[in-house]
Amino acid sequence: MTPTDLHALTGAYAVHALEAGERAAFERHLAQCDACQQEVAEFTATAGRLALASTVHARPVMREQVLERITTVRQVPPGGAPMERVRRGAQRGRGLAGWALAASVAAAAAFGGAAVWQYGRAQDAARQAAQAERHVDELAAVLAAPDAKSRPVQVAGGAGTLVVSAGRDRAVFVATGMTGPPRGKVYQLWFADGDKMRSAGLMDPDRGSQAVLMQGAVDGASGVGITVEPAGGSKQPTSTPVALLSVPT
Repeated sequence: MTPTDLHALTGAYAVHALEAGERAAFERHLAQCDACQQEVAEFTATAGRLALASTVHARPVMREQVLERITTVRQVPPGGAPMERVRRGAQRGRGLAGWALAASVAAAAAFGGAAVWQYGRAQDAARQAAQAERHVDELAAVLAAPDAKSRPVQVAGGAGTLVVSAGRDRAVFVATGMTGPPRGKVYQLWFADGDKMRSAGLMDPDRGSQAVLMQGAVDGASGVGITVEPAGGSKQPTSTPVALLSVPT
């Protein structure tokens, strides 16, 4: 495979469409080619925008329908006896009346408890889904912002692109082909406010290619850094930065 052929693989690499042999050859070339690093970063950002733009959101009425059904559909408790069997037990005589009443109360409590538990779980799931949807929408808005500006960087065996929208006062870091951090560690993003470092969130340690909506406002930050930190992150950087870059203006 000639260098000319390798230059033509940037788009396929960005969308993970290369076979193992081609990918290995291209990554060796990518480590030494600034032009291909720039193209890969741009293709990855574009692919992210297209993927987010094609996301289909569930109809708003679906959430209300699910929550309503949870409160109206009777749930059978694990191992619970059918109510018809309880009714037959109650008819066997006065001596079993107390047992039948107790069983009925227990069954009603189980039904009610299951409904309350499932309702609570549904509310938690709805809140998490809404939060994730807002996160994705904001990430897509930064990448697609008319005033979005980008700056590429080579980091951890791969390539990264910092995308900043001054109008939205937010930033996104798009990574491609980064080597994972050591076990028990995580890559942490930082904003540099003068001589102070402000945490901007954590990257997924299991993904070499990802788009991260950075936490906090960009205004006032002069640069961005990436460090290797213990799982869960740190309040202040504890390692030498693996990448440093200025905020595009």
